[in-house]
Amino acid sequence: MQWLAKLIYFKVLGWKVVGNTSLSKNTIKKAVIIAAPHTSWHDFYIGILLRAVLKVKTNFVGKKELFVFPFGYFFKALGGAPINRSRNENKVDAIVKLFKEKEEFRMAMAPEGTRKKVKEWRTGFYFIAKKANVPIIMFTLDFENKQNKISEPFYTTGDIKADFEFMHHFFEGVKGKVPKYS
Repeated sequence: MQWLAKLIYFKVLGWKVVGNTSLSKNTIKKAVIIAAPHTSWHDFYIGILLRAVLKVKTNFVGKKELFVFPFGYFFKALGGAPINRSRNENKVDAIVKLFKEKEEFRMAMAPEGTRKKVKEWRTGFYFIAKKANVPIIMFTLDFENKQNKISEPFYTTGDIKADFEFMHHFFEGVKGKVPKYS
């Protein structure tokens, strides 16, 4: 399937990968992967193609109710992991628990939490990475230049303001599929 993904990603769509491609070596077993700007449903298939091109398994989380018949098998095959949000466990803690239980878990998510333009990113991904002691890997969804730029692994410092400034800098000038939401 990798050859088909490469054909579609590189030749048909004309995209390229720049930056840290060491993900393809699977040396980083656990990470929070943030993709931005998330402006369209097109981001989904670009992400799916990119992970096939790099040959890296990525995951996402969803409420456990999504993982029942008939769609449960489909979501699990795509790397989905169900979380049980009991009254005693918040979403961050539930996801940190997944990181601790699994030998390999690379969770991809959009820091904006929506496809619309936001003034501030949500902070959940940051606290998940911090509590799970895993790096954050950033990648762009740059439709203007048709490229996915991938960062080196970044570990939180505890200074959330400085860390967010650093991460925002990585995404400066990147235009999503719907530029007005970038």
